[in-house]
Amino acid sequence: MAERRGQVAAEQMADEGGRPPARPLDAIDRDILRILQQDGRASIRSVSDRVHVSRANAYARINRLIDDGVIRGFSARVDHERAGQGSSAYITLKIVQNSWRTVRKQLTELPGTAHIALVSGDFDVLLLVHSADNRALRELVLTKIQAIPEVLSTRTLLVFEETDLDPAKPSDRAGGPDD
Repeated sequence: MAERRGQVAAEQMADEGGRPPARPLDAIDRDILRILQQDGRASIRSVSDRVHVSRANAYARINRLIDDGVIRGFSARVDHERAGQGSSAYITLKIVQNSWRTVRKQLTELPGTAHIALVSGDFDVLLLVHSADNRALRELVLTKIQAIPEVLSTRTLLVFEETDLDPAKPSDRAGGPDD
């Protein structure tokens, strides 16, 4: 009986993906995340030296962060214009109530989709896309996004310039006593 209660408690604590909740992060874990956000190719030796732990400890911590789903993957920061995607836009969508999962699946399959968020406010979804040019962007919006039956309306906001924030400086954005 006690074993069953433990199993039920674990199931109740599991998140939507069926994984148990992530363990709390300490200062070393947060430092490791900051280093890997700056340079996803940093070696275990480099990480361990910078956070002052053994290589085995750094390796175990990184694997735990991956297993817990804190680290979802490693990627490159891309200059989209130099990569042939000279046009970027945020697109807001109003969708049919309770259709988020269906719409999200269809949006993830669109070319150039960089970010999708379910939000509150005057619209339901915020979508960031990159395309070769404005003509390709127009085609994406008019023939693909507006063709999704659950999409009620869209608004396109062209991006004129982008700046990626440096993850090495969280204190600049975190808000402190001066904010």
